[in-house]
Amino acid sequence: MKIVVTGGAGFIGSCVVRQALLDRGTKIVNVDKLTYAGNLHSLPDVADNPHYTFCEADICDALALDQIFAEHQPDAVMHLAAESHVDRSIDAPEAFLQTNILGTYQLLEACRRHVAALDDNSAQAFRFHHISTDEVYGDLDGPDDFFVEDTPYAPSSPYSASKASSDHLVRAWHRTYGLPVVLTNCSNNYGPYHFPEKLIPHMILNALAGKPLPVYGDGSQVRDWLYVEDHARALLRVVKTGIVGETYNIGGHNERTNLQVVETICALLEELQPTKPEGITAYQDLITFVTDRPGHDQRYAIDASKIQRELGWQPEETFASGLRKTVAWYLANPEWWQAILNGSYQLQRSGVGTQK
Repeated sequence: MKIVVTGGAGFIGSCVVRQALLDRGTKIVNVDKLTYAGNLHSLPDVADNPHYTFCEADICDALALDQIFAEHQPDAVMHLAAESHVDRSIDAPEAFLQTNILGTYQLLEACRRHVAALDDNSAQAFRFHHISTDEVYGDLDGPDDFFVEDTPYAPSSPYSASKASSDHLVRAWHRTYGLPVVLTNCSNNYGPYHFPEKLIPHMILNALAGKPLPVYGDGSQVRDWLYVEDHARALLRVVKTGIVGETYNIGGHNERTNLQVVETICALLEELQPTKPEGITAYQDLITFVTDRPGHDQRYAIDASKIQRELGWQPEETFASGLRKTVAWYLANPEWWQAILNGSYQLQRSGVGTQK
């Protein structure tokens, strides 16, 4: 099976690539524009793999997409390329509309052209797997409510609105043109190689530097946390065995308030990195409450029973085990995140990976 993975140099995409290549029957074509969040150093062991190819391309570039499809003739597309940071979407939404909406449109059209040229069996076997977020559902009213696959959409931020738009496009291309699609909506991911602007790595690295740990509002916002390797396993299960036209919610069954997440990170660092920056007595003393961001959703929680029931997937990591692995990884791999913090990773891209 040959799979085009868009955004394969990003956080979740790189994990999908690494896991997919463990199966010698799978070939991966990684298509990534290498924006600030794309980092080929998140794929340290794949460059020499004969089943891996990297193509630096923008999913908004129809000609580049057609060339990639013509050369590689994929059996499936896993579409992860996206602008995904809520705060950035509030400050500068246009890039989110461009990539998440227009980019998805161009990719759908490239797939449609590709499928039209296939024989009937290959066309029926093709899959377009669109990877989305639980944020398209908005937030939940009560503590006993959960997002299910038919929860009405109510996005709150430019980011989630752009992802909701892309979800609608994918379903429209399935209904109107018969494109064989599957969709997934996931909860908050965390784990190794997570870009430092996101909550968990941001808190880990700020604590190690003795900097404030900024928590929005009172920190009571609830998220369901999903370890990225569990998510990657789910995505590969869906692209290979999911039913065309179906949506699968993927969650970690790990609801925590933002404040609980930060406090747990502090406790793990006390154990795993007891030597602190000068002047710091306890990591938890660095917690600082800041003005909440506009439109901040209060609670997300996913009912992932459908994917467990129909495809046999469930997460292997608890929040405790996954977060311990995550903190330990950042402590053991300073060269990866230091290169991001000082900007040198953007100068080291050429020659990393197999590029076309």
